[in-house]
Amino acid sequence: MEHPMGLKRVLAMLLLAAPLLASAQGKVLRFASAFDPQTMDPHALALLYQSRVVTQIYEGLVNRTKDYRLEPSLATSWQMVDATTWRFKLRQGVKFHDGAPFTADDAVFSLERALDRASQRKNQMLGITGARKIDAATIEVITSAPDAVLPEKLYLIAMLNRAWAEKNNVVKPQDYNAKQETFAVRNANGTGPFMLVRYEADVRTVLKANPRWWGRGTPQGGGNLDEVHYQVIQSDATRLAALASNQVDFVIDPPFQDLARLKADPSLKTSKVDDIGTQYFAMNQHANELPGSDVKGRNPFKDVRVRRAVQLAIDTDLIVRQVLRGEGKVTGSFVSPLVDGYLPEFEQRPKADPAAARDLLRQAGYENGFSMQMDCVNVAWRAAVCQAAAAMLERVGIRANLVTSPSSVFFPKLSQGTGTFVEFGWSPNPDPWGTLQSLVRSNDGMTAGAFNAGRYSNPKLDALIDGLRTEPDLAKRRAMVGDALRILNAELPLVPLYRRQHNWVMRPNIDVVHWPSDILELRWVVVR
Repeated sequence: MEHPMGLKRVLAMLLLAAPLLASAQGKVLRFASAFDPQTMDPHALALLYQSRVVTQIYEGLVNRTKDYRLEPSLATSWQMVDATTWRFKLRQGVKFHDGAPFTADDAVFSLERALDRASQRKNQMLGITGARKIDAATIEVITSAPDAVLPEKLYLIAMLNRAWAEKNNVVKPQDYNAKQETFAVRNANGTGPFMLVRYEADVRTVLKANPRWWGRGTPQGGGNLDEVHYQVIQSDATRLAALASNQVDFVIDPPFQDLARLKADPSLKTSKVDDIGTQYFAMNQHANELPGSDVKGRNPFKDVRVRRAVQLAIDTDLIVRQVLRGEGKVTGSFVSPLVDGYLPEFEQRPKADPAAARDLLRQAGYENGFSMQMDCVNVAWRAAVCQAAAAMLERVGIRANLVTSPSSVFFPKLSQGTGTFVEFGWSPNPDPWGTLQSLVRSNDGMTAGAFNAGRYSNPKLDALIDGLRTEPDLAKRRAMVGDALRILNAELPLVPLYRRQHNWVMRPNIDVVHWPSDILELRWVVVR
């Protein structure tokens, strides 16, 4: 339960902000979330909570339509001109927020910046070796091999102004894992529909509408916001108290236990959509001895029988029913039906069977079980899922020491592969290559397996993933995805849990487009 003084402190902070909000001209959206974006450098991170903010400020060559299909953005068209070259025609007349024109030089610079060692976006760009300017309105992207889906890889690859980056010593992306502080962490200069006014880490991000945005009056736009205030309110109770007291207008992550009440409240409106992503448990499969465990000289998670025991020990139906209050779908599939190549045969998750789990542990040589550390981000519903799973694992002899950490501590464990047993979610693109490349391809310390938290490795799967990147035939690609999913189902490097229902709650006079990625695109928000 939230401490009363903590609630008063946050509400006092919000009330202090009221004069600022009242003085804003036009339509203002006050947006609350449990998560801070962490940094304004668009190439430093590849996390949903950052993308929600930086994609309003920065744009890529491509974007997505209201129904989540790929569409032109800062590129107006593209074509494959030979086996290893894609040509992009750039939108003319676009200006950065500081007034500088967007040029082919900026596009080439941005793609090369996103390929830098410190960039977490480089993982989705595997196979891209560079870019070159053809003329003022044209660039070419060069690949090491034929790449049938290259435009999909450029979604979320932000375009920066080269001169601004050079002036402010941010030619290279922030090294987020090294906790580097750069000018681009708290400052931004994009071409997007909104401009950064200020970023106060773990408190507030303020944006204002870009009056020169090229998308005004086009299908890419249509919203009427003048200003947006993202407010970080980690406590569920405090977020809803802020909504009830009219201190915020929109909550993107309402607590599951309050949804029935919120949906019945005539003073509010809710929106709901199926998640394109999946929640998982990842297990350390690279250490010879499991860190922090009472079993010495061995790593239980290297044995697929132990991983299968974890799957059978966790009653995900109960978790969805009680923790998520039914706002989710239990799944055994590594990808959702919205991802191309999905196979319905893996959707049905095995029912929880503690006796079978104990038997598998006995067969693997762990009849007395073992201890381990479980890592979870310290957001209430995710911590509750971890607590429930820890109790279920305890029943079969796997003793979990649950550690909940803030985002800034938790996410580096995920990307650096330093966790033992980690709960996380992944929101993919509709094309499956990026998900497989990021989550289960062998980590090479550079681009492949950047979010392979357990450092699972399978050369046969790697070959399929690498082949998927260059196969142009859609039927063959889908067959390769099916082969990859069969390997994952057999080896269980990750334990799929469920897909959430994304629920947003807002004032009734707010109209939004609800993407399955759980990102609110401000360019389409209308306040009536």
